[in-house]
Amino acid sequence: MNVGLVGCGSASSLYLEGCKQFDNVRFVACADLVDDKAQTRASEFNIHRVCRVGELLDDPFINIVLNLTDPQAHAEIGIAALEAGKHLYQEKPFAVELNDARLMSDLAVRKGLRIGCAPDSFLGAGMQTCRELIDEGAIGEPVACTAFMLCHGHEDWHPNPDLFYGYGGGPMFDMGPYYLTALINLLGPITSVSASGKITSNERVISSKPRYGQKIRVDVPTHICGLVNFASGVVGSIVMSFDVWASQLPSIEIYGTEGTLTVPDPNTYGGPIRLFSTGRPGWLEMPVTRRFAKQSRGIGLADMICAIHRGSTHRANENLAYHVLETLHCFHNASVEGKQLRLVSTCSRPEPLPKNFPPVAN
Repeated sequence: MNVGLVGCGSASSLYLEGCKQFDNVRFVACADLVDDKAQTRASEFNIHRVCRVGELLDDPFINIVLNLTDPQAHAEIGIAALEAGKHLYQEKPFAVELNDARLMSDLAVRKGLRIGCAPDSFLGAGMQTCRELIDEGAIGEPVACTAFMLCHGHEDWHPNPDLFYGYGGGPMFDMGPYYLTALINLLGPITSVSASGKITSNERVISSKPRYGQKIRVDVPTHICGLVNFASGVVGSIVMSFDVWASQLPSIEIYGTEGTLTVPDPNTYGGPIRLFSTGRPGWLEMPVTRRFAKQSRGIGLADMICAIHRGSTHRANENLAYHVLETLHCFHNASVEGKQLRLVSTCSRPEPLPKNFPPVAN
């Protein structure tokens, strides 16, 4: 299918490079509010047409819009793409507001269109191998899990870190989608959340160029920890922080009746994977047995295109993305309200990616 790219920032190069692996993704146009960014991506990846966003949406030759704009623009561009009759694939999160996400979902249903949403790293080799190990009973019945994303924020390296500290930002909205999507893939949907969070400092000082020394306001929790309950009965502890200088905690661990599985960073596509089993001595590093161990952003888009042609359900779908978005809001709201919140939405646990997933360029 022909894809039009909207938003030519740093994430776009990852998608454009990753999608080289897939024969069914053809980029035919790109657009950005900054013309130079679009021109640069077009030159780097041989995209023949650079245009305005409106022109891209009006082009009948384009089947799908890949929306890589800032989170605050996800809904505006997403709704416009659907109104124009295009299938839509969004960068995470699905939207900032739940109402906007519902509007997009309803609009897609009315128009017979598909919506996909990042992250798709749960379709990579590392997470799919972990899914296989859990489903095969390598750790027995899953009982509990932990997830940690601990860093010191973006002002030390990002040229424009403001959006990570405004509404729709913070560690939960920025990195939480990777962790929650991975956990739902491994363990199924979430039923409730309780949480505590804090804004450690009301402002941050940028130490990266070109805005070195400028102060930015902080409007969202920069350290948040919570407890989640899964429909399967698994209980989980999750901590997301922009206030930690260093940590040696694992990204994700799954604890079962017969062992423990240490899961790779969900923002990556490969390993390492470590398994402790009651029937074996010590920890074992497990081989990554599935495809797409290298950076493969766009695999969710390729899977959506396959599903459109086959009339099947794509894995990085809007129901999963909406469930993740509601969970993000529940973390923040539970922290403010000081109580456990039950989710209204649910989703299906995505089907494993077939080992012979077809659209691979040789």
